[in-house]
Amino acid sequence: MIFNTIQKKRCLKQTFNLYFDMNLFLKIILLPFSMIYGIGIIFRNIFYDLKIIRSYAFPTPLICVGNINTGGTGKTPAIEYIIRTLLENNITNLFTLSRGYGRKTKGYILADSKSTAELIGDEPLQFFLKFPEIQVAVCEKRAQGIHKILNKFPSTQCILLDDAYQHRAVRAGLNILLTVYDNLYSNDLILPSGRLREFRSAAKRAKIIIVTKCPANISETKKDEIIKRLKPEPHQKILFSSIKYLPPVAVNTEMMHKYTDLKEVFVLLFSGIANPEPLEKYLNQNCKTLFSLRFKDHHVYSEKDMDLISGKFLNIVSENKIIITTEKDYSRLCTEKTFDKYRNLPLFYIPVEMEFQEKDKIFFNQTLLDYVRKNQ
Repeated sequence: MIFNTIQKKRCLKQTFNLYFDMNLFLKIILLPFSMIYGIGIIFRNIFYDLKIIRSYAFPTPLICVGNINTGGTGKTPAIEYIIRTLLENNITNLFTLSRGYGRKTKGYILADSKSTAELIGDEPLQFFLKFPEIQVAVCEKRAQGIHKILNKFPSTQCILLDDAYQHRAVRAGLNILLTVYDNLYSNDLILPSGRLREFRSAAKRAKIIIVTKCPANISETKKDEIIKRLKPEPHQKILFSSIKYLPPVAVNTEMMHKYTDLKEVFVLLFSGIANPEPLEKYLNQNCKTLFSLRFKDHHVYSEKDMDLISGKFLNIVSENKIIITTEKDYSRLCTEKTFDKYRNLPLFYIPVEMEFQEKDKIFFNQTLLDYVRKNQ
C-alpha cells in the first residue's frame, strides 16, 4: 500500500513537470508572434500619444474600467460598485456604455424592456435589469456611442465605460485598471505567449489600480509585496478588493422552499464565465456537496445544454438539491427558447459584489465623487 502511494505521488509529479515543460515550450514557440503583436501595439499607442490618430474628449465625466490582460478580472462587480456609489450620492443621470461582447447585433443600441443578451450582450443586460434607475447602451465605437448619448440625453452626469481601457479613441477622465490577486499583470507576457493585451507599461495610464479577488483578510505585508511587484507611478494609487457572494436568488419564487441553508443542500453549479474557480471554492466550502458544469465564457445556452443540465441534476441522488448559476449566466437564459426548460427546476443565481476594506473604500468613493462633481 505504501508502495502504491509512492507510485501515485511520482506519477502526479511527473504529470505536473510534463505540463509545466509543455507550457513553457509553447510560450517560447509563440514569443516571435508576441513580438509582432507587441510592435503593432507600440506603434498604435505612439500614434495616439502623438495625436496622429485622433482621440476624442468630452465635457461629461467619463470613467473607464478595464484591464490589460484577458480573462475575468471582476469588471462587472466593479462597474456595479461604482453605480451604487454614485446613485447613493444623488448622481442619478448615469449611463453605462459597453461594446456588448457576444451580441448578434452591431452599432449603437439603447437598452429597453425588449432587450436580450443576443441584442445587447449579457453584461449590459445585467446592468439594465439590476439598475432600472440608469440608462444602458452598447456601441463598439465608443466615441460614436458617447456622441449619440449626449445628443439625446444632454443632462447625463457621468458615463461608465465598461472594458474600454484599450479603446484610446476616447480620452476618459478617470481610468481604473483591474488586476487579479493571484494573476497580476506584472507576472504575465503579451499575447499569444501570455495573456496581456498590451505591455505592462500600459498600466501607467491608470489613476487607480485595483487588485481584485483578494482574500478578505489580506495582510498589510502581502499588500506591500504586491505594490512592490506592480511598481506604481507617483500619480497612481493601488487599492485592494475582495468578492462578496450574496445569498442565492430563486429564479422561480415557487421553488424557494427547496433552499433553506446551503450547508444542507447538494448543489449543481453551471457557469459560462472566464474564471469559475473562486465561485466553485466558495460553494465547496458552504454547501453539502458540489457538482460543477463549466461552459466557455459568454456561452449562449441552447435547449440541448439545458437538457444536459437538467439530466445531471436529476442524477444527483438526493431530494435536498438545487441548481445554481451566476447572475451573468442567468441573463443569457432569459429567452423563450430556454425558459420552459428551467421553469420547473429549483434554479437560483448567486449575485456577487466587490467590497473594500474601510480605508480603501473611503479613498475610492471620494475619488469617484470628486471627479464627477468637479467635471460636470
